[in-house]
Amino acid sequence: MISFDSIPLEYVVIALAALNLYLLYFVFTKDTQSTKNIRSVASVVEELNRDIYYLKKGVDETKKIVAANKDRMSDDEIYQEIERSVYDLIQPLSLNLRRVQETLDTIDAQIDSRISHLESGVKQITIPSSIHANDDEKIISLFKQGVSLETISKELHISKPEVEFVLKINKIK
Repeated sequence: MISFDSIPLEYVVIALAALNLYLLYFVFTKDTQSTKNIRSVASVVEELNRDIYYLKKGVDETKKIVAANKDRMSDDEIYQEIERSVYDLIQPLSLNLRRVQETLDTIDAQIDSRISHLESGVKQITIPSSIHANDDEKIISLFKQGVSLETISKELHISKPEVEFVLKINKIK
């Protein structure tokens, strides 16, 4: 254990002086930071006060203009002016909406035309002759007689897959 009696008085004084210097430095740096913060808050408050002043000035000028124009325009005139302003704003929108509607109508007509064209094309597609009942009966009859699929397809002038299809549908093969 260290006894304070064994430490020379000069060291204690030097340590206390160093501690005082450190405390002074610490207080000085904190004071500098606080001063900076206060200055920034003060500048913000000053800007806000300036903005408030200009807003008040603008409100006062607006009040003067309203008071001066109050005698000039009646309620009906104000209503008509608002109506004109709204009409001027809506007119371009209305024109654009009409153009969009015309474009949509054109696209709708094109789609209807294409659907009609596709429907007429589908109606022109014919059913293969091998699906008709007469060919089905011939295929089944020849197959039951033991004739090969290749021979049946050549004899009836239809493809081998069509022959197999007819046999599968009739649950023969």
